[in-house]
Amino acid sequence: MSYRRLMLAAIAGFILAGNAVAQETNRQYRFVAGDDAYTLELVDVPMPTAGPGEVLVRVRATSLNRRDLMMLNNRYGAPGSADGGIPLSDGAGEVIAVGANVTRFAVGDRVAGIFFADWIDGKRDAAALASARGGGPTGMLAEVIVADEASLVGIPDHLTFEQAATLPCAGVTAWVGLFRHGRLQANDYVLLEGTGGVSTFGLVFSAAAGARPIITSSSKEKLGQARELGAFGTANYRENEDWQDEVRALTGDRGVDHVLEVGGQDTLEKALEALGYDAHIALIGGLSGFAPAIPVGTMMGLGTRATGIYVGSRADFEAMNAFIEEHRIEPAIGRVFSFDEAPAAFDFMENGSYFGKIVIRH
Repeated sequence: MSYRRLMLAAIAGFILAGNAVAQETNRQYRFVAGDDAYTLELVDVPMPTAGPGEVLVRVRATSLNRRDLMMLNNRYGAPGSADGGIPLSDGAGEVIAVGANVTRFAVGDRVAGIFFADWIDGKRDAAALASARGGGPTGMLAEVIVADEASLVGIPDHLTFEQAATLPCAGVTAWVGLFRHGRLQANDYVLLEGTGGVSTFGLVFSAAAGARPIITSSSKEKLGQARELGAFGTANYRENEDWQDEVRALTGDRGVDHVLEVGGQDTLEKALEALGYDAHIALIGGLSGFAPAIPVGTMMGLGTRATGIYVGSRADFEAMNAFIEEHRIEPAIGRVFSFDEAPAAFDFMENGSYFGKIVIRH
């Protein structure tokens, strides 16, 4: 960053920080523990300030993941551990103030928070995994947050804040599963389960890379939406209980080269039946509960590689952003709620029907 830009950023940051302080309070949601689950409480708290190496971010949008719903229902982590914490790991906004010694960002830059605030690159470790956003003081469901500059990335210019807010968890997860561990190539067959965030990212990423995504759903309407986004093939698991056979038929019985396995115990066995030789399966989620065992014999016979995926690093996020910019990819958003409607967004994730990501506009 040039000396002139540093000076302008410092001046603008001082002005905007003054405005933030003048606002005096900052609205944020918190988890409040109940008998069996949490409730969401909207509170006014003092406006944060940016210390050395930190920036203030005016959050413009956040998005939900299944993990957030599990937290709300007190089914994630130790019971009661999220009490008083700020929900949501995924958010995007603009820098409104910078602290001393900040060099990565200037006032006005558009940014998103990385999922693991301390996982910058390379192999994960226990400290990195302990830095996950959401459910603690670094959650994103607030008007303004303070963050270490290292825990943020710039966002692609062509994306809105709402679109960028969908990237940190689901986007990076799909990217890491397909490209870093799966080594996706053009013309590969990719199996995607359902039409939630990870699967729709897998769809648009693999289509952009020239691969052949095949996606499952119980909804004809959603399968139509998937075809519009580039799906090579679709399978309706409500109409066909043995949907894995339909998937294999779409590949000419060769089998798929990649699976983003998000379904868990109800889908893993069938996903393995859809696999071709020397394929990769990214073990991501357990919407129906986690499978109790992996059939080692089947996987050995097929030469299957399996990788447990838990989002990724800042370097993964930045590599994904470069791909998104190159291909002008736009994430699929199913519904947008206002900041005051945040509790309804959680309810909609649990009970509603949607394609892609659920977003809260701040």
